[in-house]
Formats: sequence, structure tokens, C-alpha cells
Amino acid sequence: MPQLLKSVLIANRGEIALRIIRACKELGIRSVLAHSEADANSLPVRLADQAVCVGTAHPKSSYRNPQAILGAALAFKIDAIHPGYGFLSENADFVEMCEKEGVCFVGPASHVIRSMGDKIEAKKIAHRAKVPTVPGSIGAISDYQEALAVASDVGYPLLIKAAAGGGGRGMRVVRSPDTLKKDLSEIMSEAEVAFNDPSVYIERYLVDIRHIEIQVISDGEQTLHLGERDCTAQRRNQKLIEESPSFALNPELREGLAAAAVALCNEVGYRNAGTVEFVFDNIERQYYFIEMNTRIQVEHPVTEMVTGVDLIKLQLQIASGIPLALRQEDIRLRGHAIECRINAEDPDHAFAPSPGTIHNFRAPGGFGVRLDTHIETNYVIPPFYDSMVGKLICWGNNRDEAIARMLLALDELVIDGVTTTAQFHKRVLDHPRFRDGQFNTAFVASLLEGSPA
Repeated sequence: MPQLLKSVLIANRGEIALRIIRACKELGIRSVLAHSEADANSLPVRLADQAVCVGTAHPKSSYRNPQAILGAALAFKIDAIHPGYGFLSENADFVEMCEKEGVCFVGPASHVIRSMGDKIEAKKIAHRAKVPTVPGSIGAISDYQEALAVASDVGYPLLIKAAAGGGGRGMRVVRSPDTLKKDLSEIMSEAEVAFNDPSVYIERYLVDIRHIEIQVISDGEQTLHLGERDCTAQRRNQKLIEESPSFALNPELREGLAAAAVALCNEVGYRNAGTVEFVFDNIERQYYFIEMNTRIQVEHPVTEMVTGVDLIKLQLQIASGIPLALRQEDIRLRGHAIECRINAEDPDHAFAPSPGTIHNFRAPGGFGVRLDTHIETNYVIPPFYDSMVGKLICWGNNRDEAIARMLLALDELVIDGVTTTAQFHKRVLDHPRFRDGQFNTAFVASLLEGSPA
């Protein structure tokens, strides 16, 4: 019978590091936190069983330094490394290093990360699994003539996407054949610089879409889905508010999305937690696979709130070789959950980062309210990392109750000393279009521009 891991190195910071530390403590696993000099006095460092400084404040010397992270794991005789999200969580080369050294990586195998991280390869895998993809090229576009031929089939506007892109980067909309040659050349050059890979592909540009993702978990033998999350409220392709279930789906669409996500995981031999992301065409009522995130997501608490399933603990158990005790029929969604990402940013000044000292902090409370954060009074938000300082998640028996509870929680939340996005979230949540659920990925941008949403 497989035994639980005895020790885990957490190669991350902030709220996700704290989240993993707590899961380790519940399971009786020794937690060792790898941190930068900038995070030496942080709450996760104080709450981990042990902590080790692996580099300076700059992520390249610490959180994104494969040699430093793996070296710390070997020095402390660690069984496994949990990467959280971001940093090295989807770095296939790092995972391959772990595999060669016999250190368990809490996530899928390196070849799976590599396959799903390449958007072109992922699209080919989706085709084999009979999962719908956005109409366009299947493989990489090599030159202008090939792009012109695909464009004539797909039609305008179209989207050129970098194969190695992600997080909203490496994309360009082409609205007419007049600019296709120039746009293709520029996005290939940008992809080479940003991702060290000039490969691009072409898709139809869908103008009225929602962003919906399916949470999956697999032990290598059984793959389960845990419902969907609607991440349509975005700014510049960056998620702001996530919720589950999606207002847009009926039972048939919900079942189809879930089945597609499971089929994709089975096709690639997926193991551990992951998220299969889709765009949903509001006009044609059709969903299309766009990518898979081979890690735990920022917004995973939304799923936990409606399913009652602890995804981090399941990750650690699967990494230990322990099969899932759950079956698909055990997964039942109850009520509605919404998450607001609380960023230290100024919405009135183009969401400029707002690092600094928190002079006063008060967390909201009450039934169905959860705040995942590492901040506290007198905490200094460093300028070196992502500006997210917490995730506020509220559950309700239905969507209206979840929204009402979130508005109350945002009123109770106090973070003095820096500017945050909390008040902006209230503006979004209270908008008639959001309350009615009738919006798309352009909604937040229209709200900021003051145009009809």
C-alpha cells in the first residue's frame, strides 16, 4: 500500500505557498519552503516547518532558478516538490531534472507538460481525442503563402497565436488581408523574443465569447471532472473574477464540456490536477478547446467551495501514489461560488502596481466567506512579483446570494496603505450585465472605457 510523502519542498510564495503548507500540516507531511531574500519575513516562511533561502529577490535567481530549487530539495532530502502556480510549475525542463534526480514533482510528467504547453501540439492531441477546437490551422504556419491559404478558409477577422504563448501574451487580431503579411512577421518575431519559439498558428477570431474551464483530477487510472469555472470577467486576457457554475451553460453543454476535458486527459495520459480551458461562442452556443494548464490554478478555491473537495490534498495523495478514493458520482456541485482576485493595483491609473506597506489589515468573515492571503498588518508588498495579495471567495445557495455575500465581504475587507482592486470588483459585481449573467470577455474593457457594456 503506497504511503504518504514524508516531506515536500514548496517552490513558491504568497497565498499559494501558505495554502500548500496548510494541506501538508493536515496530512502530517513536513513542509520546507524555498523562499527569496525578499520573502524572508513573510507569513509562509514563519508557518512552514522549515524554510530555506534560495536566492535574491529577483525571481530568476530564486523562484525561477531550477538549480537552486532542486539543490535545496536534495540538500534537505525532500521527497517531492510542489510548484504551486506560475514560476516553475509548467517548466518541462525543470520537471525532467526532478525525474532524473528521483525527486517527485507534484504534477504531471515532463513529457505531458511539454506536449500541452505547445499550443500546436495540444491542438493536435485535442483533434485525436475528438475535442472541438477553434477552426483554423492544425499545425504551425511556416510562411505568408500558407497563412494566406488558411485565412481564406477561416475568414476575417482571424487570430495569430504563438505556439508557446500563454496568459494573454503572444496573440494578434488580423482584421483584413492587407495587414496579414506584416502581422504574421511581427508576431513570429515577438514569439521568438518572448518564448524562444517563433512558431505560430491561425484561428478564427470569435467576437462574442465566454471563457470557461473544467477542473480535472487524475491518478493515472481514473480521471474525474469537478465542474466548470466561468472566467469571463477579464481585463487584457487576465482573469479578475471567476465563478462556478457558469450562468451560460445548460445541462447538455455542461456534460459535453466535462466529457471533452476528460477525453483530452485520457488521450495525453494525464496525472494530477489540471484545468482544460475552452472558449464558448455566445452566438453559436458552441465550445472550443484552447489550452490546458498543467498545474493547480489560482482560482481552484472556487471549485473547492462548490464541491467540498480539497484539491491540494488530492494532489499530494496522488503524488504519493495513492489512488483516488472518489468516483465521479461522488462529485456533486452545491450552490454557487465567486472569487475576486485582490491585487495591489490602482484601477484609476491603468491598474498600475501599488507595492508598499500595509498599515492596517482586516479580513472579512461570516458564513460562506473565505480569504486566501498571506498579508497582515505591517506586511511590505515587494515590487518584484505578481501584484495579487489575496483571493476573496464567497459561497451562496445561488448566484444572487453569492454576489450579495461578496459585496458585503468586499465592504468588510480593509487593506490600508496600498491601493487595491477591491472597490473595482464591487463596480463589476453590481453592474446589471454582470448580475444578469449576460456578458462576454469584452465586458470589463467596456466598463473601463465608459462605453455601453
